[in-house]
Amino acid sequence: MTVAYPFNETGSLALHESYYDALRTPGMLRIQMPHGEPAWLATRYADARLVLGDRRFSRAMAAANDEPRLQAGRLEGGILSMDPPDHTRLRTLVAKAFTVRRVEELRPRARDIAVGLVKDMIAAGAPVDLVDRFALPLPVAVICELLGVPVEDRPKFRVWSDNVLSTSRLTAEEYMDNRTELRDYIRGLITDHRVNKQDDLMTALIEAHDEGDRLSELELVDLCAGILVAGHETTASQIPNFILTLLDHPEAMDKLKSDPSLIPGAVEELLRFVPLGAGAGFARYATEDVRVGDVLVHAGEPVIVAIGAANRDAVRFTAPDKLQIDQPPEQHLGFGHGVHHCLGAALARMELQEALQVLLSEMPNLHLAGDIVWKTEMLVRGPVTMPIGW
Repeated sequence: MTVAYPFNETGSLALHESYYDALRTPGMLRIQMPHGEPAWLATRYADARLVLGDRRFSRAMAAANDEPRLQAGRLEGGILSMDPPDHTRLRTLVAKAFTVRRVEELRPRARDIAVGLVKDMIAAGAPVDLVDRFALPLPVAVICELLGVPVEDRPKFRVWSDNVLSTSRLTAEEYMDNRTELRDYIRGLITDHRVNKQDDLMTALIEAHDEGDRLSELELVDLCAGILVAGHETTASQIPNFILTLLDHPEAMDKLKSDPSLIPGAVEELLRFVPLGAGAGFARYATEDVRVGDVLVHAGEPVIVAIGAANRDAVRFTAPDKLQIDQPPEQHLGFGHGVHHCLGAALARMELQEALQVLLSEMPNLHLAGDIVWKTEMLVRGPVTMPIGW
């Protein structure tokens, strides 16, 4: 039997009961997403790691198939659509900018930005919108400084990013028009960076293209565009998601206020605990027959990985539905696994740590001060607006 997917509902961060049913049922589910062909859904931790990490599963094969997806538009090109060796070539270039050392060099700047945003909120007076005044501008500022994007252009990315991540607001044609606009803007930035070189990631990628011929022009454009969108959207969503989760777990919140050294581990536990995705995405196609748990996936069949469910698998995690900030998990899948493990994981960790540190220290009585408006028809879940007081 094939079931309609996705399961998760907007207006909540809860993991849908259908995932728990799947975790309790042997094998994998057959699902039908709003667009594309049917697929297998992996919900167990062991199955998820196998599909994400085994080279017998291909992302590149999606281009030749009607990939299962939430959007009418299709992701074509870019590093997320590649397999090694092309994927390795691009990832190696970008990974140099996201080393732990480079990210730690950015930490004081991220902290200064966070402190400045909190001071501005306090000066404005409660209630203020945590998303618009803090959660979005913090990662946008960091990633734009990393890439060398002018301050005055940063508001444009909310529109482009929301459109990229929309599941049904845009037609396929509108989706491609939005992508073309973003690409054209990035091309303009690249032209400017070639004339006015800066000490930033975009200049380094341009040099890799111009001097080493290791990037095509379109790969260069799509890499920069992908970094801008991916580099802020998930973090901007998780900051209010984490605060909401802590407000629902006051004992955990009090622990972090009294002992900030717990924050790095708490971020890992929150990454495991909060199911960010509205549904799973980015199908992997079997290049040959592969057994995944109790299911034989035939060559050419797609598998979708439900990371939120895998991170709540009782076979892998002790008390998976309990938030345990002083017992951070090992090897959660919040940043994926395998060759497509999130390139910006170190950057996201740092930003989330600094966001919690600053909010909890500067606003110790932080609380909701109005109704939350939730994202709808988006690939990720979380508040669009979240009024807070302190």
